[in-house]
Amino acid sequence: MTLSLLVIDDDETVRSTLVEFFETFGFTARGASTATEGRQLAAEHAPDVVLLDLRLPDADGVRALEALRADDPDLAVIVLTGYADVRTAVAAMKHGAADLLEKPVDLELLASAVTRAAERGRLRQEVAVLRAQGRSNATPPAMAPTVSDLIDLAARNPDAPILLQGETGTGKGYIARQIHDRSVRNLSPFVEINCASLSATFFESELFGHERGAFTDARQAKHGLLEVAGEGTVFLDEIAELSTEVQPRLLKVLEERTFRRLGGTTMLRSSSRVVVATHQSLADAVAEKRFRADLYYRLQVLTITLPPLRERQDEILTMAMSMLPKGSSLTNEAEDALAGYRWPGNIRELKNTIWRAAILAEGRPIEPAHLGLAVPEAPRAAVGTTPNEPRTLEQAEREVIREALVASGGNRTHAARLLGIARSTLLEKLKRYPADFG
Repeated sequence: MTLSLLVIDDDETVRSTLVEFFETFGFTARGASTATEGRQLAAEHAPDVVLLDLRLPDADGVRALEALRADDPDLAVIVLTGYADVRTAVAAMKHGAADLLEKPVDLELLASAVTRAAERGRLRQEVAVLRAQGRSNATPPAMAPTVSDLIDLAARNPDAPILLQGETGTGKGYIARQIHDRSVRNLSPFVEINCASLSATFFESELFGHERGAFTDARQAKHGLLEVAGEGTVFLDEIAELSTEVQPRLLKVLEERTFRRLGGTTMLRSSSRVVVATHQSLADAVAEKRFRADLYYRLQVLTITLPPLRERQDEILTMAMSMLPKGSSLTNEAEDALAGYRWPGNIRELKNTIWRAAILAEGRPIEPAHLGLAVPEAPRAAVGTTPNEPRTLEQAEREVIREALVASGGNRTHAARLLGIARSTLLEKLKRYPADFG
């Protein structure tokens, strides 16, 4: 199928050069000098990709982007600007830009960006088909496509980067493995690394490898995970924690498929697929200048958001049954306790709870006491208050801390991670409530 491209740029030389350049690739390419003309041509010809200059004579480029996306929410728009900054990048990203490149643009990089944007468009079309199929099968629109549908879609597109989003414990690592196992890459290794657990130097050593003498303890050369994975999958967990020093090198791997070992001079080629996961908002990290906007664009080709367990009440008992060791069972009261709990630690907490309860039950049916789940307690009423009055901030904080400690089995480091705060902060809060946590 011939791809269609629209260039919206008021500079005639730039516009004609880009049109001619992409025609040599077999694209059907058209040009427009204003936002108004570009919007008309986009409506008439439905291009696969639009190259949009941010400085146009009749409209601000971000407004033009907003208008184009309003006409066609699935349209892939690559923004070109000679005035790139973080604020512009974030604004373009919020309005759905597929990419942002600074002028003068490298034509080879632009061609790669257009190819990726066209691929994203094809993925979105497949998602739209899945949604339509879901509706025709009387599936509620909010449930289609399912996570399983998106896993299959990711597996069928083995070169597309995948971004997994969801709270801690929602199964992002499991989904990454499922994508690998269902894809043509499943005969090659699946390797993973946690971006939050290593310093910048050791992370680079793990991902890219190193040559002998690259740093103090590098007594011999080492293959990095990009080499170990080969044609397989590299899973980067907690990508929002990736050091800003390393982000440009990861970006280079995604764009050019090449890298060098730490301390090396030989350029190596990567054939692996990258899947990343985060429990944080990458868009917020970009706005806070903790994460590169251009890296974010390249990681979000296909985003899969995993809902927390508390939003999947109808699945809790099914999951619990599948996690029961052979010979174990649940009483009706235990089933009620599982269904009524909010699961702040999500699937990971459920799995550990079932495992612990089966051990405590020693072959007998599992009772609520074996589960050890915190029973929600009514907030302590102050003098002169009634049970229907709202909780104080202090009461709410105590309850959330109590839930996190239960979910983590009393592990304060894990509890702090569940709460999204530093361990030292949690310890300070525990000191405030000696009667509850002393």
